[in-house]
Amino acid sequence: MAKRVKQLNSFLYHNSLAAGGDVSSDVYLGHHGLGTVIHDNVTIGRRVRIWQNVTLSVRAPAGSAHRIIIEDDVMIGANAVVITPHEESLRIGKGARVGAGAVVTRDVPAGATVVGVPAQAVRHEATP
Repeated sequence: MAKRVKQLNSFLYHNSLAAGGDVSSDVYLGHHGLGTVIHDNVTIGRRVRIWQNVTLSVRAPAGSAHRIIIEDDVMIGANAVVITPHEESLRIGKGARVGAGAVVTRDVPAGATVVGVPAQAVRHEATP
């Protein structure tokens, strides 16, 4: 049944949510995840908000130790791309914000706001 629901969701909303990803149950996908692509080697924490047309891509084979780790309370804006360097991992820290259209290629500290191509920190707030 889960496979059929995934196929229907992919067809209706043009997204790709890999079955091997580790996604918390309270993750919010804006606009039903329209155009969102999430690779197998992605871990997404609690209360994360991901808007439409976001790509989370790990440049390593599915099942490898290399991952994208998105910690709790992160927001990723529309059309953002998060991509690891070849066969490396990447972490977006707790409470961080990724601006719309940003391209993230390295770790984002907890509480930071990053924007641009490549993504650069423009603000940093302490996280509880």
